[in-house]
Amino acid sequence: MPSKKVSALVVDDDVRMLRMMQRILELEGYHVRTASNGEAALEIFDEDNPDLILLDIMMPGMDGYALCQNIREFSEAPIIMVTAKDKNDEKVEGFNKGADDYVTKPFSANELAARAKAVLRRAKLWEERPEPTFYSDNLTIDFARRRVTLGGQEVNLTATEYRILSYLAHNVDRIVTPNQILERVWNREYIGETHLLRVNIARLRQKLKEDPKSPRHILTRSGIGYMLQQNPVLP
Repeated sequence: MPSKKVSALVVDDDVRMLRMMQRILELEGYHVRTASNGEAALEIFDEDNPDLILLDIMMPGMDGYALCQNIREFSEAPIIMVTAKDKNDEKVEGFNKGADDYVTKPFSANELAARAKAVLRRAKLWEERPEPTFYSDNLTIDFARRRVTLGGQEVNLTATEYRILSYLAHNVDRIVTPNQILERVWNREYIGETHLLRVNIARLRQKLKEDPKSPRHILTRSGIGYMLQQNPVLP
């Protein structure tokens, strides 16, 4: 069980599924609030600022993708998509919107509890690492504040994008394999899901205003992996 009362928000328009997930998390020691649609979920989020969000994709009105994207505009709290969808492109879409993990229905109570603990553990690990600041060209990564700037302007990264960039920065000028990144940023269950990493790397490069044909920061070594190159700081 969590050592303290962690708050969770569960969103699903299926009342039976909603109550089941609520019960699983409450038995694990979480303080749980529920919502049956995206609009109600946002109201609860404004009131409670929960530590963890579990949300269904197929909901009337604001679906799970839209809700996830909306939450990501003002929060980095871990988000787990809980849905009957199990296709890779649908998973990628969830991660594109800012989700941290994905659970496919039907699932066991143990699986849901384990995934909740895993995303919270990863979030805590990355938050509690005060480090020096990384500089390269006009890119700055302030590890203590989890703040990334480019040319003095803050770059709005999702929690996953930040973890990828931070991991590459801690291995600066060294090639790391896709599976090393997948295991470190997600967990061992994601080893081999290189499509997921490619989507996040592409989005990260876009936010860093990289030229796809000649990137300055995140380099690809074909057939091997990725490397964050440290360049001289611009005057």
